[in-house]
Amino acid sequence: MTEIKINGTGDLQRAAKVFLEHIGKSRIIAFYGGMGAGKTTFITAICNLLGVEDVVNSPTFTIVNEYASADGKAVYHFDFYRINRLSEAMDIGLYEYFDSDGLCLIEWPEMIEELLPEETLKVNILVEDEQTRTLLF
Repeated sequence: MTEIKINGTGDLQRAAKVFLEHIGKSRIIAFYGGMGAGKTTFITAICNLLGVEDVVNSPTFTIVNEYASADGKAVYHFDFYRINRLSEAMDIGLYEYFDSDGLCLIEWPEMIEELLPEETLKVNILVEDEQTRTLLF
């Protein structure tokens, strides 16, 4: 198990860099953590590091946002917090995203747990205190 400590927002870019160095070939990454744990904030740091120029925000109502990294590769940012049925995830073409070459970053994966491919990298974000988070994967 890998552990990365994030010591405040000023440490996000370092933590995102270390994270990307540790994920290997993983393209489907599920972020687990309660409300306010920092899932969107950390995904934003990853996108910034990848050279995404668009404003990164949680796709709570659209379910998925698509960004382009500096090298032109797709980055898909999912938020399944508001879905009520697995069919809603299927209706957006979930498996087409998973089968693409794009990086899939997922918030609230517990809402679609049974649809996640076996190779999904599962990341737990633990809240240590107001400023400190620990990533475990």
